[in-house]
Amino acid sequence: MTDLGDGEQAPVRRSRLAEYADMAGPAQHQGSPPASATRTTAGASAHPAHARQDEAAPPPVPPETAQAEADARRSRFTEELATFRDTAVLVPVQDQGWLTVDFGGVRWILAFSDEPALARYALARGEGDEEWTYETVLGARLLDTAVPQAGVPCGVALDAADGGERAGLFPPVSGIVPDAYAVNKGYVGDGAMTGPTEEER
Repeated sequence: MTDLGDGEQAPVRRSRLAEYADMAGPAQHQGSPPASATRTTAGASAHPAHARQDEAAPPPVPPETAQAEADARRSRFTEELATFRDTAVLVPVQDQGWLTVDFGGVRWILAFSDEPALARYALARGEGDEEWTYETVLGARLLDTAVPQAGVPCGVALDAADGGERAGLFPPVSGIVPDAYAVNKGYVGDGAMTGPTEEER
């Protein structure tokens, strides 16, 4: 059973994800963290000598335009964060711990909006025919309770297989997780996850 934070209990659910494959469909975008914990190395940027000489540089963006775009992105993210905190999401359970991946120096708890989103992740891993166990957990509980228990800088990745505009990353920074566990506030967390991460398997 899972405590949703208001005294209500949610049962552990088991889903045979192949049943959702048709409804889920392929992911529409590619993004990060990846479906597996395999690290990728970005390729080296092209040498300036290789650039086309006749290719004109894009015009500079006016400062007021750049600021307006930054403000709009910040506003959208604030809305997304508030929605996530108030939403019950699905968190896969493996080896008595929530499923995580280590990527970019951060441990990410993998959460999914619904079973089709979880199915897309399973299909991306080549495990769509397997039965997965998951818990239903409030986003606020993940950020406020699970992140402090991780023992390392930790955030939440929502719908990791979808990427682009459909996925969401909630990194361990102030305003998203408690300040004591935010990397931009001098991380001082302690504790440990109850289960191994993808990289430790």
